[in-house]
Amino acid sequence: MNNSPTVYFISGLGADKRAFQLLDLSFCRPVFVDWIKPLPGETIANYAGRLREQITEEEPMIVGLSFGGMIAAEIARQVPVKKLIFLSSAKSEKEIPYYMKWMRFLPLHKTVSVSFLRSANHFVYKLMGVAKREDKIIFEEMLYGSDEQFIKWAINAIVHWKYNHVLSNAVTIHGTADILLPFRFIQADYKVDGGEHLMLLTMADKISLLLAGIIEV
Repeated sequence: MNNSPTVYFISGLGADKRAFQLLDLSFCRPVFVDWIKPLPGETIANYAGRLREQITEEEPMIVGLSFGGMIAAEIARQVPVKKLIFLSSAKSEKEIPYYMKWMRFLPLHKTVSVSFLRSANHFVYKLMGVAKREDKIIFEEMLYGSDEQFIKWAINAIVHWKYNHVLSNAVTIHGTADILLPFRFIQADYKVDGGEHLMLLTMADKISLLLAGIIEV
């Protein structure tokens, strides 16, 4: 429909627009923001500023998945947004688990092999909450196509993220079974019982309805 609202979607770490492919987005005109290569030593705020060049609407509506939500929060600090929807994400550093913050001082994340994280293995499947074969296929395709340099940069950016300003028009959808960003750390507006980190794949119908209801209000 021509009068459907434009909604920008920012995917998560190791993902791209295929993460949203099972959602019913007929209620809007979706625009999928593409990741760009980070500059050496670039801050997350500066990266978000370059990424927002793809967002042409004034006061846009943005849906951010996981790391994409953190980027969306940084974009919202730079330009007014009409609505900001966090999906399996953290709105501020207060919602980042304490054990991730410890890595600021004990950088264990730099010792983890990115090739291991990019491989389709049981640990990664469990962390993301992907079990069905059809969901694994989508996830594997995204992982294998992801950029190693970007993943290294993004993991470090998450660990060192400094952001405590939560907008009044921010909405959070979070699953109770999320392992990567446990529900107990998140102040969620919409709780999805049994929802894991990639519940937009495993519970696409439910997430579609929630998004439609939030955006159409």
